[in-house]
This record gives sequence, structure tokens and C-alpha cells, in this order.
Amino acid sequence: IDFLERYAKFVKERLDIEQNYTHLGTVQKKVCRGNSTFNVRLLCRFTSCLSFNSVLNELNDYAGQREVVAEEMAHKVYGELMRYSQDLKAERKHHLQEGRKAQQHLDHCWKQMDNSKRKFERECREAEKSQITYDRLDNDINATKSEVEKAKAQFYLRNHMADESKNEYAAQLQNFNAEQWKHFNNAIPHIFKNLQDMDERRTVKLGETYRSFAEAERRVIPIISKCLEGMVSAAKAVDMRKDSIIVVESFKSGFEPPGDFPFEDFSQNLSRAGSDGTISNTPKGDREGAPGPRPDPKHPMSRTKNKLWLFGKKPKAPSLEDFSHLPPEQRRKRLQLRIDELSKELQKEMDQRDALNKMKDVYEKNPQMGDPSSLQPKISETICNMEKLRSEIHKNETWLSEVEGKQSSRGDRRHSADNHHHTPQGRESPEGSYTDDTSQEHHTPHKRPSPPQPGQPNPDPHEFDDEFDDDDPLPVIGHCKALYSFDGQNEGTLVMAEDEVLYIIEEDKGDGWTRARKQSGEEGYVPTSYVEITMEKNCKGKQFIF
Repeated sequence: IDFLERYAKFVKERLDIEQNYTHLGTVQKKVCRGNSTFNVRLLCRFTSCLSFNSVLNELNDYAGQREVVAEEMAHKVYGELMRYSQDLKAERKHHLQEGRKAQQHLDHCWKQMDNSKRKFERECREAEKSQITYDRLDNDINATKSEVEKAKAQFYLRNHMADESKNEYAAQLQNFNAEQWKHFNNAIPHIFKNLQDMDERRTVKLGETYRSFAEAERRVIPIISKCLEGMVSAAKAVDMRKDSIIVVESFKSGFEPPGDFPFEDFSQNLSRAGSDGTISNTPKGDREGAPGPRPDPKHPMSRTKNKLWLFGKKPKAPSLEDFSHLPPEQRRKRLQLRIDELSKELQKEMDQRDALNKMKDVYEKNPQMGDPSSLQPKISETICNMEKLRSEIHKNETWLSEVEGKQSSRGDRRHSADNHHHTPQGRESPEGSYTDDTSQEHHTPHKRPSPPQPGQPNPDPHEFDDEFDDDDPLPVIGHCKALYSFDGQNEGTLVMAEDEVLYIIEEDKGDGWTRARKQSGEEGYVPTSYVEITMEKNCKGKQFIF
């Protein structure tokens, strides 16, 4: 039984290991929080990230199968072992009690036999004494007849009592011998046989639990194999070319490469021949202290200065309604996406208007169902919303046509320049990314881009904010006070001093870290247990799911 309990303890420790697989579900969140500078929505479009998502899903399924193994082991192995152990202990206790009872009964018989033996021995000694006394008085001539008769009666009494003790001793001895034979030939062998049967059943039960232990895992092996095959398939689905195209399509700016700088001749104001005494025809204002030519603000280099943000400092620009602060290509995508969103909202308002009109017709035909005039305010509000949405769509379409017209004219000029210089079809974007499709930035005016096809990346309305937009800080959703100092040695963490007050810009996602911002603008993660947090009402932090 001790071995059975030690085996049950081993199964319990194995269960703990199996149940730890359930923590694999937190891997996804930890990966997302690993580098907060990544644009999560954009990453989700890469084949490598999609494949990793598939790997995580397969890993979750794998963890689920391990949890199934743990549950089956908990019920069919560990639980059964613990119940069986209790039953064995109760059965063993019963058998041992029966053995003790049999031993006590044998001891009681022996004690009775021993008492009768001692009594017989004592009565025999008393009978011998009374016989000696009777013989002495019978031979004594001085003894009276009454004394002799009294000694004789005592002698007969003692002999009678000795005979009774002898018979009792003989009966007790015969009974003890019989009980002793039954004890060692029937009772004890039967008890040992029961204990042996109990231990044999325990051995068989251990074998069954060994088999159940293995069967619980063998049943999930086919599903686990499919999970591993799914991980391999996800790994094979990684396509470097598609990922590169997504990067190019997502971040190409549409800026035109700068043209050549013109030669500026500052030697015009110098005298060509000082010995001839002639005076230069150059005007005086141009000759003495005249400043050089002012840089042309329309020059391509002036327009593209600080546009290569990948290699230089990102310029700060206010976010404008028409997205004119963005590069042309990104502005076009953002405008098109806004138009699509507004169109969906307009369609919803139109559907709502049609539904209200139908309901109004029903009320007019069946007044008992409702008052038609009660729907008129809602219909008027819906029509007003539709007009606002149409106005917004028209305004954004005007901006989009402007952007597409500029891009088309630049594309035509670039195409003619490429033909003039006999350059190859491939070209390099201002950011240094390379693409073979020269028509990606060529658009005709008033031509709407086609909707995204299945399999093509669908641009996210905020995916370019981190790269091309003004680094808008995350909204403050609360504040906290540092209970302890934190050195922030790891990357992405924030150094804080004790009692320092910080702004909360992102709540704890369950991993023990809270994103905060100092009054100086520095951001990073701090341990949640190190701060006392006070959340603001009606505020909600931004949360992204990988």
C-alpha cells in the first residue's frame, strides 16, 4: 500500500507537469508585449506572422490535448488510485482486526485452561494435606473419635473437590487444544489468505493503472501529430517575397526622387581684367555685398528634405483632416480607406431609413400597431446623417482626386524621364525599397482604386501612423505613484524613483507590467506591483490583439 501511494504521488507530480501546458496560451500575449514599437496590425499581415499565429493555434491545440491527458490521468489513474488506497487500508484493517480477535479468543481459552490447571493442582495439594492429617489422627490413640471423624470428612471433601478440579482441567485442556488447532489450521490461514488476495488485487490494479497511464497519452498522439504537422505546414507557408511586397506596399511614400541641382555661378561679380581699367557692367547692387540666389522652395530637394525618415530624424507635423501631412501614397490609402468607411456608414443609414419607411407604411395601414408620426423624428435624423456622410464622402473624394492627379502627372514625367535615360524597368523608391512593378504609383485622375482582392493585404486605417504620421502619444487613462524605486535595466522598461508620479497609458495585460509615461515624455513599462494605480473615469486604453 505504501508503494501504491508513492506511485499515486508520482502520478500527481506528472499531472502538475501536464497541467502546466495550459500556460502556453499566455505565450501569444507575451510575444505581443515583447516589443511595443512594432505595429501589431501591420505585423499580422506578414506570412511569417500569420504562420506564427498558426503555430500558436496549433500549440494551443497541443496544450489542450495535454490537458485532456491530465484530466484522464486525474480521474482514471490518480483518483482511482487514491480511492483504491483507502479501500485497501479499510480492508487490511478489517483482516488485522479479525486476526487480533482470533488471537484474543485463543488467549482466553489458554487462560481458562491455565486457571483450571492451577485450581486442580491446588486442590490436589489440599487433598494430600487432609489425608496426612486424617492418617495422623487415626493413628493417634489420644485423639478423640469426633476429631478423627472430622478429619475423615475433610479428607473426603478435599478428594471430591480434587476430582472435580481434575475433570474441569481436563475439559478446559481439551477445549484449548481444539481451539488452538482451529486457530493455527483455520482462522490464521484464512486471514493470511485474505491478505494475500488483497495484495494480489493491488498488484493487478497497479498494472491496470500503468496501462491507463499509457493509454491516456497514446490516444492523443494522433491529434498531437496533426498539431505538429500543422506547425510544419505553417513554417512552409512563410514567403519572403510576399512579406517584402507587403512592406513595400505599406510604406512606399510616393515621393519623387530629387532632381539635379543647377550650377550657381558666383564668379559673375568678379572683375575679369583688373589692368584694363574697365568698369564691370554688373549692377552695383549685385556687385557689392549682394546676397546669393535664394533657394527655390519648389525645388525637389526642398520638398524631399527630411522625407527619408528611415535614415534621418522623423519630422513633426500636425495631423490634418485631409492627411496632407502624409506622403502621397499613404495619403491616398488613408483617404480611400476613409471613403470606404464612410460609404459603409452611409449604407447603414440608408438601410435604416428604408426600414423606418417600411415600418411607417405598416403603421399607416394598421394604426393599431403604432403611431406613424412617432417615426418621423428618427427618419429626419437618419436623412440628416445621410447628408452629412455624403458631404464627407464628396470632400474626401475631392482630396483623393487631387492626390491621384498629382501622382499620375508625376508618374508620367518619371516614365518619360526613364525612357529618355533608357533605365531598366525596375526602380528604387525614396525609402530604398525595390519593386519591379512600375505601374504601382501610376494612376489616372478621378480613377478609384479597386477594392482589395482576396489574398491581398487590406490596409489598416492606423497602420502608417507609427512610420509616417506625427507620433501621437497614447491617451492618458490614469496615474500612479511609485511605491518603490525601479532601476529599469531591461530594454523597454522605465526608470522610476520612489514616490514619483507617472501617467498610465496602457493597463496591465496580465503579465505584471503597466505602461507608463513620465512628465518629461519618456515612456516604458514598470512592474504593476511597484506602483499604486488610480484609473480615470471614462477612459480606456488602446489594446491590440496579435
